[in-house]
Amino acid sequence: MSKSKRLIFLPLGGAGEIGMNMYLYGYGAPEKERFILVDVGVTFPSMDGTPGVDLIMPDTAFIEARLDRLDGIFITHAHEDHIGALGHLYGRLGVPIFCRKFTGAVARAKMEEHGQDIDRVEVMDAWPEQVTLGDFKVGFMPVSHSIPEASGLVIDSPAGRVVHTGDFKLDPDPIVGEAYNPALYHEIAKGGVQALVCDSTNVFSPNAGKSESGLGPHITQMMKDATGMVVATTFASNVARLKTLAQAGVDSGRSVVVLGRAMKKMLGYANFAGLIDDFPPTIDVEDAHDIPRENLMLLVTGSQGERRAASAQLSNGKYLGLSLREGDTFLFSSKTIPGNEVGVGRIVNAFSEMGVKVVDDQSGHYHVSGHANRPDLAEIHGIFKPKMLIPMHGEHRHLRAHADLAAERQIPSVIAANGAIVDLTGDLPQIVGNIETGRIYLDGKQLIGAYDGVVLERMRMAIRGAVVVSLLFEDNALIGESWAEVLGLPDTRAMEQDLQEALERSIDEELLSAKKNTLSNDDEVEKLVSRTVSRVCKDLVGKKPVTKVLINRLVD
Repeated sequence: MSKSKRLIFLPLGGAGEIGMNMYLYGYGAPEKERFILVDVGVTFPSMDGTPGVDLIMPDTAFIEARLDRLDGIFITHAHEDHIGALGHLYGRLGVPIFCRKFTGAVARAKMEEHGQDIDRVEVMDAWPEQVTLGDFKVGFMPVSHSIPEASGLVIDSPAGRVVHTGDFKLDPDPIVGEAYNPALYHEIAKGGVQALVCDSTNVFSPNAGKSESGLGPHITQMMKDATGMVVATTFASNVARLKTLAQAGVDSGRSVVVLGRAMKKMLGYANFAGLIDDFPPTIDVEDAHDIPRENLMLLVTGSQGERRAASAQLSNGKYLGLSLREGDTFLFSSKTIPGNEVGVGRIVNAFSEMGVKVVDDQSGHYHVSGHANRPDLAEIHGIFKPKMLIPMHGEHRHLRAHADLAAERQIPSVIAANGAIVDLTGDLPQIVGNIETGRIYLDGKQLIGAYDGVVLERMRMAIRGAVVVSLLFEDNALIGESWAEVLGLPDTRAMEQDLQEALERSIDEELLSAKKNTLSNDDEVEKLVSRTVSRVCKDLVGKKPVTKVLINRLVD
């Protein structure tokens, strides 16, 4: 290996935050490295910071400027925070995509939805198969997670082997997908691991993680004890949990109905990949109406409070002719993702008003995490014995705690936030530079930059309201009267002055007394009117709204 060449790790998203995963690995001389991209994920907006936005994804500007040096994309698994931006951003990237069969089915669907070439998705088998791209050889290392065929990556380069875990847990019996295989991991570690780039999500959980297989008896007993209809929800992508829930329903003497497009899609992908040939029998929703309530179980989407999902529809009264009533049971076999508490709480309260019993995961009997807990992370450190560790997948506090855990084994590490260029070549990881990283918003059908001003303007209007003023001029004189439309401001008609009339009167007075050189200049007119609108609204309602001035001029 030439001393002038280096192996680098560069997170574009997902480092110091939960979700929106996107990572670059590069090898070569500085500023001449060739790259592979790992994951193309999204995160979800909030009304507080990104009103009206549909999805948020990492800004790919850095690698777009170096597309001639990008050789491929690797997708570790099919969760939205790892694959959700693929269809949206692929037109900017345009290189081959590598993944396993289940993930490939999801990837092709996303590509097809956005008019991209699905043949660019190349399906690989698990380790020891590898693909060679430039100086990299990459293979998929099977891991357990809360979605089928999740994988870490084994990335070989002239500077050594990197193990990129992706999201993982240590589950000896995950129901669907590959079990934890320490012998395989020891085999991968044999030649030495230069760097372990590792999931940090559950570093604060002090006890070893639980297996998916331990849930079945608890859920089955809960369903046997329930007197009315049972409804259960979980993440649509957690195919193992769907199987666990459906089997519990059948074992408790209930007919099972699957409701929700996302859930049916995921089961379809799993069936295509040959992962659920023994899925318990289900019935169509049309047949459910003829079955006594106490013999019925619904498996529904909407575990995170999504307004359009089946859970929310049922909490609003009825969905596809089915409704809940007093004495029924609703099970959340899931963890509420931070930020979704309000939506989930809305559903729980609605069911409470109906007299429906709501069961959540506080007991620990009905849900297990898909991420490795602190003792599991320590076990992985011991198996791979890396020369260095880079914590990923977590907020800064998670990354810090994971680095501290590595230090207990004398494994050096660095905390690399988005944009940090980490040199993995030597004996110690070093941050050797930083790039500017940003976000891209999907707003309706358009991709916009976070700093384009659209969302900021929307927030200003939401907070301050808006006023639109229309003016007509001829020979630099106002024709007739101004017209003002008030949006999102309190109605003042009960007060001494109506806001709209006060605005129009004040604007007319200011324009009538303005100098001719002001009236002849659109920019000056706009400034004058905006100041007037701010003053009047501040006096009457205590707000300075966003103002839009429409100026029309008659010409001969």
